[in-house]
Amino acid sequence: MNVEQREILLKRAKEFFRTEIVQTHIEKSCKKAGKLKEYNVNPFLFKYLANFLKGNDEPESIAEALILPRILGSSIATTFGMRIQDLISVLFEGLGSTTPGIDIEFIDSTDNRKKYCQLKAGPNTINYDDVTTIVNHFSDIRNRARTNNLRIELDDLIVGVIYGESSGLSSHYKKLNQTFPVYVGQEFWYRLTGITEFYYELIDAFGEVALEMDGQNVIKNTIKSLAEDIKRNYFK
Repeated sequence: MNVEQREILLKRAKEFFRTEIVQTHIEKSCKKAGKLKEYNVNPFLFKYLANFLKGNDEPESIAEALILPRILGSSIATTFGMRIQDLISVLFEGLGSTTPGIDIEFIDSTDNRKKYCQLKAGPNTINYDDVTTIVNHFSDIRNRARTNNLRIELDDLIVGVIYGESSGLSSHYKKLNQTFPVYVGQEFWYRLTGITEFYYELIDAFGEVALEMDGQNVIKNTIKSLAEDIKRNYFK
């Protein structure tokens, strides 16, 4: 992959993140976070959290203590996890797959073999049942390949984890990795693109998108909206 192709990929990545992740984050997640009905509020804790965070338990401080974990953590992480296959489709046209249980098929830059890959978002995104499902899918593919005289090795059936480090993989991933390779973060993106540092370039590209947004104002308005709701319900 040459410099021009790399720049095209990063440009596509930023546009995808801008339109598919950021807009959902701002238009849906942040607006919902400004409404008290969206929270399962524990009244025995919210003043403690506000005092812990801000040193007072005014409505604005309570709102901030409730909002920040949501809009800076769980909401956008969930959105991103749901769109990982779309991200790959946007970056690499034609890498989809019609094989059941497989998200993408690509030529691995390290061994030039075709890989059949199931995509996962992060290092803690599968459970015990997922391991069984993935193993069954991969085993079925190998059985069909033998029936059709196709050579698919164990190492050709992989799980690609979009972000993280191998040391941080959950026990479920580690169990799966005993039979089928699990490639995470930098290693996965290197195998996919042939560019050693592409993973980190992609992280930087997504980060740059935030500089285009008035994030501080969005947070300020969301806190203000929730604080007014809290005041009406808990400050009589």
